[in-house]
Amino acid sequence: MKKYLMLLLVVLMVGIVGCDNKKTALEFKNDYESVNGVANKSGKIHRSVTIDESNKFEEVTAKELLEKINNQETFYVYFGSKLCPWCRSTIEMADKISRENGIDKIYYVDIWDDEGNEILRDKYILNDNNELVLDIKGADEYKKFLEVFDNVLTEYNLTDKDGNKVSTGEKRIYAPNYIYVNKGKAIRLTEGISSLQKDSREELTDEMLEEEKKLFNEFFPAYCDDLC
Repeated sequence: MKKYLMLLLVVLMVGIVGCDNKKTALEFKNDYESVNGVANKSGKIHRSVTIDESNKFEEVTAKELLEKINNQETFYVYFGSKLCPWCRSTIEMADKISRENGIDKIYYVDIWDDEGNEILRDKYILNDNNELVLDIKGADEYKKFLEVFDNVLTEYNLTDKDGNKVSTGEKRIYAPNYIYVNKGKAIRLTEGISSLQKDSREELTDEMLEEEKKLFNEFFPAYCDDLC
């Protein structure tokens, strides 16, 4: 009997720890709102955002997302960070329109840690001779993501000191990237950023917000039974 009770206790503790590793909708809201008006490492102020408590974002690890892809699941995924200024420009509209369209869940993969360091993607730099150097090797799952999402991703280019583009030879998951995956295949992607917005921290005008709304209404229709 004692052994049974001990085993039950261990199982319950593992379950609790497992739950703590997931960000609930409220935790996602609190996480993004926690840096409202706070200065980043460069002294730039983070945009203030308000996320609904009933938002549909659920944080998953890169490994968990890859498992869903391998299982040929259908889902929406958002790659971003609470510290990303472009992400903060779009997250409120993404939250609002996804709920209006009846989306039940959006998986969230954080690209940076709380200090703004890369934790998912490869990062290249150019040395003094304008030679391409791999500065940070991304997570093991990242290469697979580049393969699966190849048809919707854009090229990863750097700019040298003379203003010339230098190709890294691979594509990139930028932030924010919202991707619709149907049966393990990437169907469409949006950044949700208005073409009128030129600076990540500028005030969003009514025109910018209308364009964001249009982009997300086109992105968040109901799931397709077959490939769209």
